[in-house]
Amino acid sequence: MDILVSEVGPRDGLQNVKRVMPTEAKKVWIDELVAAGVKEIEVGSFVPAKLIPQLADTAEIVAHTRRHEGVTVAVLVPNRRGAADAIAAGAHKLTLPLSVSETHSLANLRKTHEQVLEEVRAITAMLAELPEDRRPHFEGSLSTVFGCTLEGSIPDATVLRCAAALMEAGCDEVGLSDTTGYATPGEVTRLVKLVRGEVGDHAVTGLHLHNTRGLGLANVLAGLEAGITTFDASIGGLGGCPFAPGASGNIVTEDLVFMLEAMGCRTGIDIERLQESRRVVAAALPGEPLYGFIPDAGLPKGWSPASTSSENVRTFA
Repeated sequence: MDILVSEVGPRDGLQNVKRVMPTEAKKVWIDELVAAGVKEIEVGSFVPAKLIPQLADTAEIVAHTRRHEGVTVAVLVPNRRGAADAIAAGAHKLTLPLSVSETHSLANLRKTHEQVLEEVRAITAMLAELPEDRRPHFEGSLSTVFGCTLEGSIPDATVLRCAAALMEAGCDEVGLSDTTGYATPGEVTRLVKLVRGEVGDHAVTGLHLHNTRGLGLANVLAGLEAGITTFDASIGGLGGCPFAPGASGNIVTEDLVFMLEAMGCRTGIDIERLQESRRVVAAALPGEPLYGFIPDAGLPKGWSPASTSSENVRTFA
């Protein structure tokens, strides 16, 4: 089974560190990720530089990443202005977050649910004016879907209403995001099934998980069993939401790739080459903690990833 590991470190990882990574270092990081076989990279966010100065060079990073054929260049956009900038820069995929916690939505985007949906409809209209071959994929991400540090648990009815509204407003898919690290395997299974029942299996293929409480990879397993085929991760586990108190740590790309390949899932990513991208990050962000068991322990003797063999390839229901 082929699984897409989407690297979100250059966006989600960097937005949560104080130091600003030099643009040239970002470009080298991107190059190393591509060399390792990463096929989708969220390279930044089109937000005002005064809010997140770490991502002020996103347009330049988009242009650089587009030089690599076969790589999907993804960005986060908070509104129609950000989407217009992303389209002008040449991004292949836009993700707009709609937090199912309205309290978090107001803290993160300063918008209510309906105001966010107005932005989604405006972006959809903007995309419809483009030639089909220049039209970016448009994902609506349900943030805090597993719980919020500001509101606590979110009623299922609110989650389903937001998911349906995103699709009705013109999104191509709905992503489920564990912004605060509240997810558990049981809730992953339940919510994937619940949201798919509302908007269709085809519209829910990706999970954005954090490892805040140590359940990141367990939640990936639950996602696999539920039929999810795309997982976000970050080199060294960098990341978190600066507008959600206590939110920290994406799942570690290196550990995720190892687990998937060890299970017989093909990612197309070379773990050993992935270490080069980690070294770029460590050099550019001295003192910033980087996590991961595989980088510390190394690969087992005789390691053979699923991507190099057609044997022992697992399929999931």
